[in-house]
Amino acid sequence: MFLPFFDNLRKNGVPVSLREYLSFLEGMSRGLVTYDVEGFYYLARTAMVKDERNIDKFDRAFAETFKGLEDIKLDDVLQAVNIPADWLEKLAEKHLSAAEMEEIKALGGFDKLMETLKQRLEEQKGRHQGGNKWIGTAGTSPFGAHGYNPEGVRIGQEKSNHQRAVKVWDKREFKNLDDTVELGTRNIKVALKRLRRWARDGAAEELDLDGTIRSTAEQGYLDVKTRPERRNAVKVLLFLDAGGSMDPHVKVVEELFSAARAEFKHLEYYYFHNCLYEGVWRDNRRRWDAQTPTWEVLRTYGSDYKCIFVGDASMSPYEIAYPGGANEHWNAEAGQVWLERAREQWPHHVWINPVPEKYWSYTQSIKMIREIFEDRMVPMTLQGIERGMKEMAR
Repeated sequence: MFLPFFDNLRKNGVPVSLREYLSFLEGMSRGLVTYDVEGFYYLARTAMVKDERNIDKFDRAFAETFKGLEDIKLDDVLQAVNIPADWLEKLAEKHLSAAEMEEIKALGGFDKLMETLKQRLEEQKGRHQGGNKWIGTAGTSPFGAHGYNPEGVRIGQEKSNHQRAVKVWDKREFKNLDDTVELGTRNIKVALKRLRRWARDGAAEELDLDGTIRSTAEQGYLDVKTRPERRNAVKVLLFLDAGGSMDPHVKVVEELFSAARAEFKHLEYYYFHNCLYEGVWRDNRRRWDAQTPTWEVLRTYGSDYKCIFVGDASMSPYEIAYPGGANEHWNAEAGQVWLERAREQWPHHVWINPVPEKYWSYTQSIKMIREIFEDRMVPMTLQGIERGMKEMAR
């Protein structure tokens, strides 16, 4: 039954062998994981992925193979096996019409939301489901999972359904971007080339092979030609928004990332989530225990770097404007403060947004980021990237 999984791994470029596949089957036959989706995932990944660079390819194959499991008839499954309760929790997920959503009111501001959450934690003694006050599931309370509220704190839910949460209580894992992904179009590279500035250093000391061949053929004797060595002098600092609302844009951002790695000899990159704060990271799997202080980045890379932010800028306005407003941690300074420091340190900067430009005016946070960047935001289209490169090359 797992042969399609093995086939999809190979199709997605994971170099898995038959021996590794048999090891995975042996683990399953010995009952290492039973009714444990997360355990099943990690068993398969441990057995069949030997290089961390292939983890993202494995995840794609895993999702492609096992999608649609939710369509299996529940009655048939319940009659066949004893399903653990936590597998059925999502059945209680709250579904509301647009009119019903309009009737639900927010508490009235970030400070009020945090104060109320503190009170709920002190008062609540047990699990709750379906209400509008306590921390629970499938209700309209501002606190919990699988429900709906225009401004709330998401607790105990793997991913966003409505993208309305002001803060996320749980830590989540985000995937690194694969910088070796095959580009869908070479035109992204062409657009990025507008940022390249070639600088000539020193005397004529690089062999001009084409010129030497041409001159030798013309003269009838070996005529060695040299030329000034060409060095790509441009330096690029890339900040990449990862996870959450950026998940639908992974493919196009990976293409941009791959093109940037190929085009720029001097490229440094860091990940952030939603907005820039006091810490950034190189590896999304270690974003909680291996962060680089943003102050260190500001001091390390000089003002000669071209700074590119890539993100959808779609978040709660509190994440930009308020201390403590960050989605997943408590930030001492507002995101706007850190963005302004970045702009001051790297005068040549631009924000590339994968959200189509025609929708920008409908999202408050996008308008706020555009204002902070003094309208130096461009869409992630070939024309937009070209426009951004022209802006930074000034």
